[in-house]
Amino acid sequence: QVQLVESGGGLVQAGGSLRLSCAASGRTFSSYGMGWFRQTPGKEREFVAAITWQGATTYYADSVKGRFTISRDNAKNTAYLQMNSLQPADTAVYYCAASIRRPGPAWYLYQYWGQGTQVPVSS
Repeated sequence: QVQLVESGGGLVQAGGSLRLSCAASGRTFSSYGMGWFRQTPGKEREFVAAITWQGATTYYADSVKGRFTISRDNAKNTAYLQMNSLQPADTAVYYCAASIRRPGPAWYLYQYWGQGTQVPVSS
């Protein structure tokens, strides 16, 4: 098993930047593909980005492509989501997730989830 804890969320103005972190504990972090999702009240959880085990391949939702960057540091057991040019539409609770399979945009690929961190973006 792996335990995930997100951090780095907080209020930001439109056009600003934040970097979210996802610290993992438990079994070997590099064994897991990692993903970031987000959710707002009344909506389904939405895929944001994913990264394969050694970071060789990344995937992004069209809505964040060119603005967000997913990365990982296996030596620190941490995944990151750098978010630039934030807009009010990016306001959500952001979750990191770990998959024993190849990561991708479908939530059901992921077996482990963090508790989420809030990112409100003011206009």
